[in-house]
Amino acid sequence: MNVIRFTDLIAAGKVAGQRVFIRADLNVPQDDAGHITEDTRIRASIPCIEQALKAGAAVMVTSHLGRPTEGEFKPEDSLAPVAQRMGELMGREVKLVANWVDGVEVKPGELVLLENCRVNKGEKKNNEELAKKMAALCDIYVNDAFGTAHRAEGTTYGIAQFAKIACAGPLLAAEIDAISQALSAPKRPLVAIVAGSKVSTKLTILKALSEKVDGLIVGGGIANTFMLAAGLKIGKSLAEPDLVAEAQAVIDAMKARGAAVPIPEDVVVAQRFAADAPATVKDAADVAEDDLILDIGPKTAALLAEQLKAAGTIVWNGPVGVFEFDAFAHGTETIARAIAASPAFSIAGGGDTLAAIAKYGIEKDVGYISTGGGAFLEVLEGKTLPAFEILSRRAQG
Repeated sequence: MNVIRFTDLIAAGKVAGQRVFIRADLNVPQDDAGHITEDTRIRASIPCIEQALKAGAAVMVTSHLGRPTEGEFKPEDSLAPVAQRMGELMGREVKLVANWVDGVEVKPGELVLLENCRVNKGEKKNNEELAKKMAALCDIYVNDAFGTAHRAEGTTYGIAQFAKIACAGPLLAAEIDAISQALSAPKRPLVAIVAGSKVSTKLTILKALSEKVDGLIVGGGIANTFMLAAGLKIGKSLAEPDLVAEAQAVIDAMKARGAAVPIPEDVVVAQRFAADAPATVKDAADVAEDDLILDIGPKTAALLAEQLKAAGTIVWNGPVGVFEFDAFAHGTETIARAIAASPAFSIAGGGDTLAAIAKYGIEKDVGYISTGGGAFLEVLEGKTLPAFEILSRRAQG
């Protein structure tokens, strides 16, 4: 995908003295007292900001935080805690500016944080008048917020239409590169892991991937629905019986291409959904009426691990069992460690997936960890994200 990259503008000497507007993703979790509980997104946004400052730009940064009501600013919607944390990390004061749409004073070498952009009326619906006002604030617009790339909002799309120059920041560019490497021109075999509680929420992804991948590993409640499609009993496990035909269609589509959806050969069951519930390993054909499948079994995990170690590219979205409970974490841990050990290029995304990666400490062994959530899922579905589309269009002049 061809987009203008901010790093290229800097290298070409086109940033010094310019007003640069960076759309970052600073939507961090906070406790009831408003204290930031996890600052990864702030840390991730700083390289782009520092690049702009070092290049001699006048820098404005904004983000959404939470779900504010447009036109009604409340103290809990404020980016003040973000400004404070950003200042601590950067070793400088970060000035917070409210009511900024009609004008911002910022000089080259200065940095200001613009208050929560979703408080502005028209942001979510990408109001053209708002977009033009924001575009007038800057010479260069930089989108560095992949987590919002699937939304066509004022600060993610509209401003990019009207700004003099619209480009991708380093985080967004890295996502584009990783996604292209994994899906546009993958090294084969390409294996995808799609897990989660419901087939219905991942059905379009499963269908899209079934046309591209050489192996499609399903896990969690999704795997239970596929087990039903294969004629196996799943007891009282979470599944969607009304989507068995859809699961069968995915199996058939893969089979027609000489590819496969491996059905679990053994599973780990319990009588109740609890961390202290006794875990029993059973052959997939021996699941009883009152069993609850909470993980794949060791035989299945070992077979899948071998498949992953032989892969050329791996796409991972979702843990294959209830990995939060140690008794039912073996499958996800085996998969995670196989991905870490594989020479394949791997890209992983989704909140639960990131939690599993952190739990097993394999961050450095995954090729690319996507921070996108919903945006990552839409890319897997084969959708063109609005932010990618407008930046690509602007790169063509």
